[in-house]
Amino acid sequence: MTTTLPPGPAVLPATAVRPADLERRLHAYALDRVAGWGLPLGLAAALVVGGATTWLVVLAPLLLGAVLVVLGATLLSTRGATPGMALLGLRVETPGGALTLPDAVRRQAVLALAGLPTFGLGLATLAWTAAADVSGRRRGWHDELVGTVVVDARPVPAAVVGPERPQPIVNLTAMRLVPPEPTAASVPPDVPVTPPPAAPFPATGEPAPTPTPAATPEPPAPAPGRRRAAAPAATRAPEPVPPRRAARPETRWRATADTGETVLVRGLTLLGRGPQPREGESVADLVALPSTDMSVSKTHAQLQLSDDGSLVVMDRGSTNGSVLIRQGVPRHLSPGRPVTLLDGDVLRLGDRVLEISGER
Repeated sequence: MTTTLPPGPAVLPATAVRPADLERRLHAYALDRVAGWGLPLGLAAALVVGGATTWLVVLAPLLLGAVLVVLGATLLSTRGATPGMALLGLRVETPGGALTLPDAVRRQAVLALAGLPTFGLGLATLAWTAAADVSGRRRGWHDELVGTVVVDARPVPAAVVGPERPQPIVNLTAMRLVPPEPTAASVPPDVPVTPPPAAPFPATGEPAPTPTPAATPEPPAPAPGRRRAAAPAATRAPEPVPPRRAARPETRWRATADTGETVLVRGLTLLGRGPQPREGESVADLVALPSTDMSVSKTHAQLQLSDDGSLVVMDRGSTNGSVLIRQGVPRHLSPGRPVTLLDGDVLRLGDRVLEISGER
């Protein structure tokens, strides 16, 4: 069964790869600033040593800095990365396509102004706006100005997830009722049995008298017309019956999308833009989640009911990853690792949001 949900609102622009972390972006910025500040300062020092006029000492480094800003913008628009970004495996992308040169110049100009000697306030402000981005893309003001996202361009090996197998259930009660098999250490060694000593013969040489067995009294004959009561049969002790586990009330799990559509989880449910099961995989439902910016993978994640009735989610190696939000705290899911969901949890798959609810 395939369920297609209507496209939801575009919560945020997304890319085809995961957003870069702030620490790596800061390192790339520091590498770019080595050239962006070092070359103008070196030129100014050379002019001072050479005895140049004051206006030339001031104007020449400023012009060189402007040239470096334009050069960095050109690299962004053509290659998608500055030298520092390229060294650390970062890339700048836009949902609409390639970054234009004017937008790249504006972005680099904001970064250059933030890097002026202001006791780090400019850089701290940009870093704070990127860390506080509610979309999870870590976009600062300079990114929102031109609609860019800094992504991690390093290749990530696809997670290979095998088919799920049912876990064996061990009945501890039944194990306690079965007596253990004797081991070699518990069996005592064979001990020779010494027969009891024979009774001594009398000293006269006469044969010992043979003891006469006591006569067994015969049961009295039944009275005429009566039947002898049958001997009661030996009764066997009833075998202990293992206690039965109390049945838990069945929980009905539902996933409600940000568009208001609700899906009842009846078994293995695949979520994505166009979910497809693996070969030989038995699926209860295929739920299609339209994505306006292609941030939802074709087969993004799965929902599965466990043996105890709880709901389990697992990322199927999606490109942008899956995020579990529990009581306002986000947690990124590792591909191929199932996580048990609770009533009220929220799943963020790309630009789509699903709210989990359970009813008994």
